[in-house]
Amino acid sequence: MRTAGEEIVSSCPQCGVEIRTDRRFTTWCAACEWNVDPQGPGKEERGLDRVRRGLAQRYGARLFDELRGGGWKGSGSRRTWSGPLAYALALAVHGLTVVLAAVGLWGLVRGWGGLGMAFGLFLLALAWSLRPRLNRLSDDDRVLLRGDAPELFALVDEVAAALGTRGVDAVVVDVEANASVTQLGLRRRLLTLGLPLWEVLSPQQRIALLGHELGHFTHGDTRHGMVVGTAFRSLSTWLYYVRPMPNPNVVQAITNLACVPLRLLISAVMALLDLLTARASQRGEYLADGAAARTGSTEGAVGLMDRLMVTDSIVTTLQRETNSRRLRRTGRGGEQNADGLWEALVAHLDSVPESEFERRRRVGALRGHSVDASHPPTHLRRRLLLDGTPVPATVTADTARTERIDGELADVRGTLAREVVRDGYGDQ
Repeated sequence: MRTAGEEIVSSCPQCGVEIRTDRRFTTWCAACEWNVDPQGPGKEERGLDRVRRGLAQRYGARLFDELRGGGWKGSGSRRTWSGPLAYALALAVHGLTVVLAAVGLWGLVRGWGGLGMAFGLFLLALAWSLRPRLNRLSDDDRVLLRGDAPELFALVDEVAAALGTRGVDAVVVDVEANASVTQLGLRRRLLTLGLPLWEVLSPQQRIALLGHELGHFTHGDTRHGMVVGTAFRSLSTWLYYVRPMPNPNVVQAITNLACVPLRLLISAVMALLDLLTARASQRGEYLADGAAARTGSTEGAVGLMDRLMVTDSIVTTLQRETNSRRLRRTGRGGEQNADGLWEALVAHLDSVPESEFERRRRVGALRGHSVDASHPPTHLRRRLLLDGTPVPATVTADTARTERIDGELADVRGTLAREVVRDGYGDQ
C-alpha cells in the first residue's frame, strides 16, 4: 500500500485490481465490489415503518419499469380506484372523531351535574385532540416573506411558472438536510428549505430542488393532502394514546393487554391507508423528479440525487464541526465561534471524490436507499432521469443572482449557525 496526499493506492484482496481511494472514505473495489458496504444494512425496521419502506421499494421498482422509456407526458393523469378508497377511509376516520364529539356533547348535556357530564367532557377532549388540524407556522420557525427575500421569491415564482403552477407565500429555513412543500391553512403555500442541503447544492441543483418540490403542486399528492394527511395524523394520535406503558404494574399490564386489539386495529387501518396511497405517492415523486429536470436540467437533477445520497455525510460533518467549535470558545464572552460553519460543510462535500459517490450509489441499490419511507429508491430515481432524453434548464441563475439570494439568506444563515454551534447539531 502506498499513499499520495489523501489518496491511498492498494490492491484488492479479493480480485487483485489496483484500488485508488481517498483515505477519509471507505476503501472498496469497483471491479468486484469488495467492501462496498462494510456496515451492512443496519438496524432492521419494524411495524409500520417496515411496511412503508417495503411498499416504497416495491411500487418504486414497478413504476420505474412503467415510466422508463415512456416519457413523463401524461403519466400523472392516471386515476385508479385506490384514490377514492383512500379518501373514503380517511373520511371514516374523521367521521369517528365527529361521532365522539357528538356523543360527548350529548353526554355533557344529558348528564349535567353527574357522572355523565364527566364522561361527555372526556369524549369532547378526545375528539378535540383528534380533530383535523391545518398546518400553521410555529413561533420558532425562521420565516421569510416576500419583502424579506424578493430575489429568492422571484426565483421560486419563475420555477413555478415554468411548471404551470404558482409560487409560495412563505419560506421557512431550518437546519434539516431536506426540503419540502405543504399547504398553510386552506390556500397558502409553504416551502421549507433545509439550509445544510441548500448550501451544498450548485445553483442549478438548487433550481432542480425547487422544481422537484413545486412539482408536487402540479399533480397533487393524496397522502399529503388535507383529507388523507390529517387522517394519518389522527391515527397517529390514536396510536399514541393506546401505546403500551413501560415497566407496568399489575393494573397497567392489564390495561396494556386490553389495548392490544385496538392497537392492532389502528395499525391495520394505517397500513391500509398506506397501501391505498403508496402508488400515487411514488408516482408523484418520479413526476416531481421530471419537474426538477425540466427546470434545473437533467444534469442538475441528477446532481441533486447524488447530494441526497450523502445526506448522512452532511449530518456527520455538521456534528463534527459543531462539536469541535463547542470545545473552543473563541467568541466574545467565551462564546463558541460559528463563523465559517456552512463554508466548512460545503468544502467537505465538494471534496468527496467520485469514487465515494459511486460507492454510495451501489450501496443504495443493494439496500434500496430512499430519502424516507415515502420515497422511491434513490438509485431508481437517478436512473430514470439518466435513461431519458437529457433536457436543458428552463430556469437559470447566474453568479449575480446567486449572490443576491445568498445576501438575502445571510442573516438566517448566521442565526442558524450560532444556534447549531450553541445547542449541537441534532439536539434542537
